[in-house]
Amino acid sequence: MKEFVCEIRVRGYELDQFGHVNHAVYLNYLEQARWDALEEGGFSHEDLRREGWGIHIVRVELDYLKPCHQGERLRIHTQVEEFRKSSMTIAQEIFRNSDGEGASSALRGKVVAVWIGEDGRPMRIPEAGRQALGG
Repeated sequence: MKEFVCEIRVRGYELDQFGHVNHAVYLNYLEQARWDALEEGGFSHEDLRREGWGIHIVRVELDYLKPCHQGERLRIHTQVEEFRKSSMTIAQEIFRNSDGEGASSALRGKVVAVWIGEDGRPMRIPEAGRQALGG
C-alpha cells in the first residue's frame, strides 16, 4: 500500500494548559493528513463534492506516545491498511522533530472511514478513490 507524508508545524493556540498539544488537536492533524493523501493521490475534496459523496469517520483509535510542543515540525504518515466494500481502515503515525535526526513517534492511530453516496447511505468505494489511496 502507498504511504503518504504530510508536515505540520505546531502553533501556539493548539497547546493545552501544560504547554503541549491538546489531545483533541491531534484529530485535526490526522484529518488534514488524510485530505492531503487523497489530494496527492489525485482525488480532491471537490471531486467528492461534485459526485455527491462523503467520507464519514466511524471509529478512531489513538495511542498518545510523546507530547508535542509549540514550533515543532511534525511529520504525519498515512496509509490505508485495508479496503473493504464501503469502508477502509487507515493507519496514521505522527513523528516529532521531522528534520531527520532524533525523529520519534508521538502518536499512532487507526481510523475507520465509510464512503457515503448521494442518498446518505454507505456505498462501494469508487475505483478512483481506491487508486488515489494506493489500493
